[in-house]
Amino acid sequence: MTMTFLHARIRSFALFLVVVCAAPVASAQRPSPNQEAIQAAVAWMRASQDATTGRYGSGVEDTALALRAFNECPTHYLTSDGPFVTKALEFLATRQREDGAICDAGASDAAAREQTELAAQAIFELGGQAYAARLARALRYLGSLEVEIEDETPADETAAQTNARAAALLARQTQPGRWSGEQGELEATARAVIELSFIEQRLQRTNAPTAAKAPVLPPFSPADRDAAAAAMKRGAEFLAASAAPDGTWGGPGVPDAGITAMVVGALQLVPAPRSPTVQSAIDKGLAWLLTLQHDDGAFHQGMLPCYVTSATVLALERARKDEYKPRIAKAREFLVRVQLDGGEGYSESDPYYGGIGYGAGDRPDLSNLQMALEALTATGSGADAETYAKAVKFLARCQNRSETNDIHVADGKVVIVSGDDGGSAYRPADSKAGFVALSDGRKVPRSYGSMTYALLKCFVFAGVPKDDPRMQAAWKWCQANYTLDVNPGFQYSVDPTAAYQGLFYYFYTMARALDAYGVDQIVDAAGKPHAWRAELAGRLIAMQSKIDGSWVNKSSQRWYEGNPLLATAYALSTLHETLAAPASK
Repeated sequence: MTMTFLHARIRSFALFLVVVCAAPVASAQRPSPNQEAIQAAVAWMRASQDATTGRYGSGVEDTALALRAFNECPTHYLTSDGPFVTKALEFLATRQREDGAICDAGASDAAAREQTELAAQAIFELGGQAYAARLARALRYLGSLEVEIEDETPADETAAQTNARAAALLARQTQPGRWSGEQGELEATARAVIELSFIEQRLQRTNAPTAAKAPVLPPFSPADRDAAAAAMKRGAEFLAASAAPDGTWGGPGVPDAGITAMVVGALQLVPAPRSPTVQSAIDKGLAWLLTLQHDDGAFHQGMLPCYVTSATVLALERARKDEYKPRIAKAREFLVRVQLDGGEGYSESDPYYGGIGYGAGDRPDLSNLQMALEALTATGSGADAETYAKAVKFLARCQNRSETNDIHVADGKVVIVSGDDGGSAYRPADSKAGFVALSDGRKVPRSYGSMTYALLKCFVFAGVPKDDPRMQAAWKWCQANYTLDVNPGFQYSVDPTAAYQGLFYYFYTMARALDAYGVDQIVDAAGKPHAWRAELAGRLIAMQSKIDGSWVNKSSQRWYEGNPLLATAYALSTLHETLAAPASK
């Protein structure tokens, strides 16, 4: 495809499933072989950057290709993602000659032209307005006003042919996420990532499901504590019966650390007395989780270390066993260490400063940050004052409140800025509920329920006072958008199932946030008061299976809520909050 540098591409390609699941969700389905290879390659390339110069590989060509790979990959990295992008762009800028060429010193005329073309592509995709003048000079040198971004996939290629091409490319790996070539390993790996990314785009379009009509949630009435406790015990028996002999949960024969940690944590919230079956499942699950701790303190099976560690810490903490304390302390140190700050080259002005993602160095999001803060808070927050202070800076950039959110991110020609409704997006300049277009062409990430409650909860954990304007803005959004029928914010989508996405995660985050905030009642936009504990208990009881006591999101399977193990774990954790006395805040 050919585009002038004055026009940005509008990307419709979805993120990796593991990253899509990084929206409001607790566990993720294992990515495809294509996605795993891209993830491994991107991680390796990022780690290879020269921290002083920002260069990748041998010079301009490798640096430009690495930047292209970062931008083309499904995560679609931008300059806001940090030094691994910005310093590489700065390196390219230092290699621009007076005549506009961007190349290594001493490059031949042919090499200078090729390197300039690659650099122009990278700057076009990632440089934004700050590099517009340099891009224009490079294009004048090339004798063109256009930047060409080529996807060489034949228009008539079938899905089978696309899959075969991907398989052949994967077979050429020298090790996971690495390729070799005449020009060197980084150049070959970056080109492979770009090609695999185009393949994934094509497969995503080919396999995109047709949106179905979402079923209406069942009617409900408020429920009392006894009914909620009884529902929890039925759900616990379902989970206990679903455990593998080794005390794990997941797919058939495939234990999943994230789901297991969530289930074990939820089962420990079930009111006593617990049945021997449930207690045995808890004990076996805890023992298995302990086998997953690595030398750096993290718990995981090779994926999602930050998320799995947070969930596991909560599960271990709820066991109240002294022998677990050293393990928990080591995991706490890991969670504090992976927060993006100066140690990773991020300054306080970087949009992602203070955030935590799925893994060390991954693009951070509010969902993972709120889980990490939940784990740190549950295990004692006194030593983490600095961690909370850094987190507040990230939280402010997730919140749509322009007085305290300085976000200004260019994605091509479109500029993303903060709104002013007080709610929250998924991460700075990004929302899983889409964007609101402003009259001047800018965009605002749309606030939605699960992330706004996550914001409110994190403000409480961080010690932000109730009368703080940021806290008040979030609380007002929650009041104005109170509902137990949808995940508010998603209902603006053309997909009729969108409003039900992440519904159980929304219920749990709402309950945890309102309990932490210390209220028994919330007043909606019409001025009607709601006893949220009784109402939420009634909503979940109405959705519980009358056959086996499980829960599942029948309206939308996105973010793994079509899995009854995860949905039931969410439901038990939510019902626990409806039983609790309000926090004294």
